[in-house]
Parts: sequence; structure tokens; C-alpha cells
Amino acid sequence: MNKIFIAALALMGLVSCNNSSQKTETKAPEKPNVVFIVADDLGYADLACTGSDLYETPNLDELAANGVRFSDGYAACQVCSPSRVSLQTGQFPARHGVTTWIGDSSGEDWRAYGQFSKLLPPEYEHGFSNQNLTWAKAMKKNGYKTFFAGKWHAGDVGSTPEDHGFDINIGGWEVGGPKGGYFDPFINPKMENRKPGENLSMRLADETVSFLKANKDEPFFAFLSFYAVHGPIQTSEEKWSKYRKKILAKGVEDEGFVEDPLLPRRKNQDHPVYAGLVETMDDAVGVVLEGLKELGLDENTIVIFTSDNGGVTSGDGYSTSNAPLKGGKGQAYEGGIRIPYIISVPWMDNHGTWNSTPASGVDFYPTVLDLVNAPLEPKAHADGISLKPALMNQKMDDRPLYWHYPHYGNQGGDPASMVRQGNWKLLYFWDDQHIELYNLAEDIGENNDLSKQNTELTEQLKAQLFGWLESVHAKYPKADPQYDDAKRKAYVKRRMRNTKANLEKQRTDMYKEDWKPNKDWWGSMIIND
Repeated sequence: MNKIFIAALALMGLVSCNNSSQKTETKAPEKPNVVFIVADDLGYADLACTGSDLYETPNLDELAANGVRFSDGYAACQVCSPSRVSLQTGQFPARHGVTTWIGDSSGEDWRAYGQFSKLLPPEYEHGFSNQNLTWAKAMKKNGYKTFFAGKWHAGDVGSTPEDHGFDINIGGWEVGGPKGGYFDPFINPKMENRKPGENLSMRLADETVSFLKANKDEPFFAFLSFYAVHGPIQTSEEKWSKYRKKILAKGVEDEGFVEDPLLPRRKNQDHPVYAGLVETMDDAVGVVLEGLKELGLDENTIVIFTSDNGGVTSGDGYSTSNAPLKGGKGQAYEGGIRIPYIISVPWMDNHGTWNSTPASGVDFYPTVLDLVNAPLEPKAHADGISLKPALMNQKMDDRPLYWHYPHYGNQGGDPASMVRQGNWKLLYFWDDQHIELYNLAEDIGENNDLSKQNTELTEQLKAQLFGWLESVHAKYPKADPQYDDAKRKAYVKRRMRNTKANLEKQRTDMYKEDWKPNKDWWGSMIIND
């Protein structure tokens, strides 16, 4: 399935109820199990089943064939920590207060980054209260054994997985990336090293399967949170070689990056190391799915897959392209927030379908409660709703989705707030207070700003957005009295020139037959089974 077809799906608004209106739900287990899988920084088009013609993801393709893909599925934020807290709370970031990645600077401390920005980002919460009735706590309340493995990055002491309802935590701590890289020895106080060269994604999958085996006779909620595909971008020599050959066979453009306002952007999916990192993450998903089958649990286990934000096109590893979407991680456009969003419920007769209901990361919490026959907790998941009607091919009422990111993204994004209502998306940029308006049903790439042609709708959506921000006591960026426009322009020009030249060289080097990142491919070739 190519990218053009995916774009056409969104443009035409195809939903599962258009071609499955006669399908009905079969009898569900009384207490089904749940495996929730979230990737880190995986883009909307980074799976074969959502549009990539480079990355190979057969296990996630199989999951999609056994479930529903939401064409308009969103992360709650364009960066990780806010989205991850939103998964746990069912609340948008402006409400729970974690509005940027934990560890980011704010206020006058932001100046230390030396970007000469016009605004000073506001303070934010560096964790969330353990008084919250989190998703895991709600599952425990309903008799579920709870398990967490992988990336947390949603707080430190007092705000760890154990504080928020998880009985077991393997690998989840305060950091946002895989310290030590993707091959054992890892640097992780929550996970012991055990086999030199062992791959991190496969290790987390193995730990998850061990939990499934130990708890197969009682209801469980397993939350597998991959560090992949966050930087550092690493893979094995075998996978790099495979994708290098595949990319060269397709043909390589002379230039791999274009200049956006602040940073270069990767034009195409043509990074052979990143491709291997994606496939290894998919291999690990396959380990978990096979584990469910071997244990006889696949028919009574809900499996969900998503990402915490859009793919990285600029900044960090400059690793992928989200085309036909605009932008990527850290940015307000669809590439920064639209993500793979797959829900597989074995006893529902909706397998292999698409659904265009706009859905958010805040919706997983109430959706799962609904699917496991547990009471909803609307005071807790204040912004999330159950998507069970959509999974049953029923049309759902339209409701607004909100985003609030009053910070500068490492990936070139500016402070922005957005609202999506129906097919309309309004973006408000805090740097210069300008507004953009797009009809996503007709313009998924956000190329045609309609704010000037639709002034009444623009003002209406702006008022709606700001009314909601006020209602949740959102914090806003403030003008930096030390701002110097000439210094800012010189910084952006210098950074663009140096960065693009380095990126083009790195890209070309990766295609050379004798290229090596180091002498042992991050230790990936030294496992002795």
C-alpha cells in the first residue's frame, strides 16, 4: 500500500462502516487481556501497512490485518513526555501540565541553548501526581495484573511506573533515550545487563513474554514501551546492508535534504540504518505476538499499537520522511502528531479495516476500560473518550481535539497551539501570533492556508481554542526582553549551512559498501548463543 493511497484514504474519508455496515460484534471474553505497545518517534508512514515502500514491518502489518487502522489517529503532543503522560492519564498536556519533554529548559534558563529565540517557554510539570487515577491503577482496580517495560520519561522519584499503578517495571526510568545504545551493555538502573550484544527491543519483548507466561491464568495489562526508534539510530550490519541495497536499487537522489525555515528536512525514506532499526522493532513485536499464540492467549487479548509522536524529519537523527504529511516530531503540522494507530480486538468482526474517526492518545485509556467491561472513569480521563463505537462500525459524534506546545522543539518547531474540529485544523503560532487554517479532508499536506478565505470560521476556532486553554489554566510563553532579531537570523543561517553539509556527507557515506559506524557495529555481532 503506497503513500498516495494512504493520502487518498484520508482525502476521501473512507471508514470501516462504509464497507462493513453489516458486520457485528461477536461475544467478548468477560475479562480480556490487554497488550499495549508504543514505539518512540515512529512516523505515520513508517510501516508498510501505513504507506512505506522501504521499511519492512510484517508483524505490524499482520496486526493491522487483524484489527482497525485509524487513518486520523494522533499523539497528544508532538514530543514524547507530554504524550506519554497523556496515555497514562487520558488528559491533554495543557490539563496535566507536562507540556514538553522532561529535562527541557524553560524561562530564562532557555537562553542557555543559544538559539536567540523570541520567546521564553513557560515552566512545566516535571512529573505527574501519583494521586491521579492512571490507566494502570484503573486496570488494577478491575482485577488486572499490570506490567511495564521500556521507556518511561514521564517523571522520576515519586512519578515512576511503580508510583502510577504498575506492579512490575523493567527498564522504565527518567531518561528519554536508550543510554548506552541499543545493544547490551545498557546503562539502565531498572534493567540488568545479561548478554553482551543483546538487542534492546528484543530484550524488552522477551521480558514481556516472560510476564505473559507467568500470568497467563489471570487477567493482565502489559504495557510495552519501546525505546526504538528514538536516537541513537543503530542497527546490525546485516540489516544496514539489506536496506542499503534496497535503497540503491530504487535510485538515490543527489540531494537528500531540503531547507525548512529552521533546519534541513529529510526528503525521502532513504536512511538504511533507520530502516533496520524499524524492522528490528517490528521483529520484537513479532516475538510478543508469537508468545500470545504459543500460550493460547491470542484469541482473548486486545493488542494495540501506536507511537508517541510523529517521525523525525528534522533534528535528532534526521531519520525519516512523513510524506505526504508536512513536518515531523516537534512541529505543529500533521507530520508531528499524526501517527500509526492500530487496535486489534480478536472477537470483533472488523479486521483489516480503516476508520477515519479522529482519535487521540488520550482515548486509549477509556477505550480499553470499555473493551474489558470495566466502568469508565470520566473524572480521570477527562479528555479521552471510548472508541468502542467506532470499532463496532458506528458513527461517532464530532468532538474537538486540542494540542498545546508552548515550547521550541529541538526539531525546528515553534511554540504553537492547535485545534481540530471536524476536518478543519487551526494552528496558532505564539512567536508572531499568526494563524493558519487547513481543511484536512482536502489538503492532508497542509499546503493551502485558508484562514484569509474563511475569516469567520478562523475567528470561531481561535475563540474555541483559547477558551479551552483558559479553562484548563494553560501556561503561555512570554516575550524575551533580550531578543535580538539580527542575532536570531544569523544563528539560523549559520546552523542551516553547517548542518545540511554534514547531513549530506553522512547520507552519502552510508551508501558506501565499506561503511562502518565503528569497528563492531555497536557490539551487535558478538552474541554467542
